[in-house]
Amino acid sequence: MNRYLPLIMAGVLLNAAAQIVLKKGMSDIGVFAFSLRNLLPIGLKVATNPFVLLGLLFYVVSLALWLMVLSRVDVSYAYPMLSVGYIVAALFGRYFFNEPVGPVRWAGIFVICLGVYLITRSAS
Repeated sequence: MNRYLPLIMAGVLLNAAAQIVLKKGMSDIGVFAFSLRNLLPIGLKVATNPFVLLGLLFYVVSLALWLMVLSRVDVSYAYPMLSVGYIVAALFGRYFFNEPVGPVRWAGIFVICLGVYLITRSAS
């Protein structure tokens, strides 16, 4: 199963990249209220934002990769690897969006890393 780790990581990293560019796109659009009146103007802003469109493209490609992964690897091995995306998202959030990531969050990220390491060690 470890031979599929590059394929798994490509899918996971594309999924995390989708989150980052979607965050950028929605930050550019700004906060909005969910209302029927906003549906068209906000919908148009979202549908024409290049970062949102890029994020959707990343999701489509990551889904295609993930389908390839699931056809080759146990889901009990592959699915926990998605947690690597949490690490990437936290790091990008901290350094690109100046989001606070305190010691407790870093500790949680460390636990996630440890868990992913243990899962990869269990592969046959």
